[in-house]
Amino acid sequence: MRHAQHRDNPALLDGTELRIGIVQARFNVQLTDRMAEACLAELHGLGVKPDAVRHLTVPGALEVPQALAAMAEGGSFDALIALGCVIRGDTYHFELVCNTSAVGVQQVALDFGLPVANGIITVDTEAQAIVRIDKGGECARVAVEMANLLAQVGA
Repeated sequence: MRHAQHRDNPALLDGTELRIGIVQARFNVQLTDRMAEACLAELHGLGVKPDAVRHLTVPGALEVPQALAAMAEGGSFDALIALGCVIRGDTYHFELVCNTSAVGVQQVALDFGLPVANGIITVDTEAQAIVRIDKGGECARVAVEMANLLAQVGA
């Protein structure tokens, strides 16, 4: 998705009337905080009002889907954003966390018919994560565009 910004539909990137929820994993917080900063800056740039954003943090990527589901169930958001960073270790735990969190994030979107931008990055090294810090900004654009698109098609 690195080049998605070159294909964005500008007509759908107006966030002035949207309410956005963000769930950020605190594991690897030195990285996820920077992702959240990029996300919030992009949301602001797209016109989303600061009081229309709710930003929660959870311990790690595995807890993100449950918090997203709780936010979705409340019915007060037009789109949600998942932020996290999973760095490969020496065990199979990496695959479990990556796969389980991705399935959970997607399940929230499908169960609630709500756009959920998945910004849980999965990398081999911290250096790779640093290169992908703007995933937060990309997710902000995805969330705004998809919320507007679903509103347009009457979903």
